[in-house]
Amino acid sequence: MTIVEYLSTLSDNPYFGAGFGLFGLGAGAALLRKSFQASLILMRRHYMITLEVPCRDKSYQWLLQWMTEKGARQTQHLSVETSFEQKETGHVKTKYDFIPSVGTHFFKYQSTWIRVERTREQHTLDLHMGVPWETVTLTAFGRDKSLYFNILEEARQMALKQHEGKTLMYVGLGSEWRQFGQPRRKRPIQSVVLDEGISDRILTDCQEFISNPSWYTERGIPYRRGYLLYGPPGCGKSSYITALAGELGFSISVLNLSERGLSDDRLNHLLSVAPQQTIILLEDIDAAFVSREDTPQQKSAYEGLNRVTFSGLLNCLDGVASTEARIVFMTTNYLERLDPALIRPGRVDLKEYIGYCSAYQIELMFRRFYPGSDSALQAKLFAENIKSFDKKVSPAQIQGFFMFYKHEDPEVVLKNCEMIWKL
Repeated sequence: MTIVEYLSTLSDNPYFGAGFGLFGLGAGAALLRKSFQASLILMRRHYMITLEVPCRDKSYQWLLQWMTEKGARQTQHLSVETSFEQKETGHVKTKYDFIPSVGTHFFKYQSTWIRVERTREQHTLDLHMGVPWETVTLTAFGRDKSLYFNILEEARQMALKQHEGKTLMYVGLGSEWRQFGQPRRKRPIQSVVLDEGISDRILTDCQEFISNPSWYTERGIPYRRGYLLYGPPGCGKSSYITALAGELGFSISVLNLSERGLSDDRLNHLLSVAPQQTIILLEDIDAAFVSREDTPQQKSAYEGLNRVTFSGLLNCLDGVASTEARIVFMTTNYLERLDPALIRPGRVDLKEYIGYCSAYQIELMFRRFYPGSDSALQAKLFAENIKSFDKKVSPAQIQGFFMFYKHEDPEVVLKNCEMIWKL
């Protein structure tokens, strides 16, 4: 029997025909499935654009807030973020922000439909933030990357608008900076009364530094600036730095050198990744280190306070690996305790003494608390009365005294000047 005859015989067999038909259908279905999958992959590669935003990225929170305003209105599956906002009246308002929950969502942006997939890895933690690892993936038709650029830029502008007129505080946690508390209303720089000329001198120096980076570059000078405010406690050092940050439109990054677990490497890393447009504040620098000229008994009293070495701090401030485009403020109550190497030019470029109240400060504070037609004369009498006691008084004492008599007539305040040292 020839092969042609044999195949003809098989074709007449109904069982073989049914099996061959089933095989053909299966093969055809598999081929169609593979073709469909290949088409999807080809479409995703060449005709769709995808953006993945991990939770560690700075734009992640911006994007979630933007989705609160844009995407959450078009989805039925939400998660909530509760925050508290203090009003000017002093009342605290509870605020609920609805964000698209974990899962898949769709919303329209500029006539383009966007698929949003928010995923959460329950078994994977972000080691720095201590929360489950999350990502948000945006997918849209087209090849224009500017679509996502516009979304991220809108999200950034929205975040900036929410913080407009406020000062952000950051603290170093682990190897990154974390926002501390709620944004604070900017404090007017005029509300911190320093002795005549000091505030203008510091503010002018900061503004000149910020506006002239090319001057430093052309002369090969590291583009960084260090300031030291020293003087007795309660005289306005920290308050002035807070007000100065608001005036410059900067945030404040507070670093505690006495924190246990803070090493030289971590300190250097935190300074290198500090938020843009921020004042790095090292408060009470004298409590972190002692002068190398002190006695062994004095040094032993500080032993074990921290793990940051003095040489490590000096290298972070003015070493080969130190960062640029940075403003550092240091404060201390005891200038004589600081090592000369710490406050030399290049590490501290401007030193200002913030001391007890002068007659100028007392008069200006009086006029701010008790404005009126006779305020200037009464302020001068008040300053003369305070100075007649021949005692030092800090701005904090003056303010506390005025707060105690905030509803009294200025004449009552003049008659009770001696109470400043008794409250």
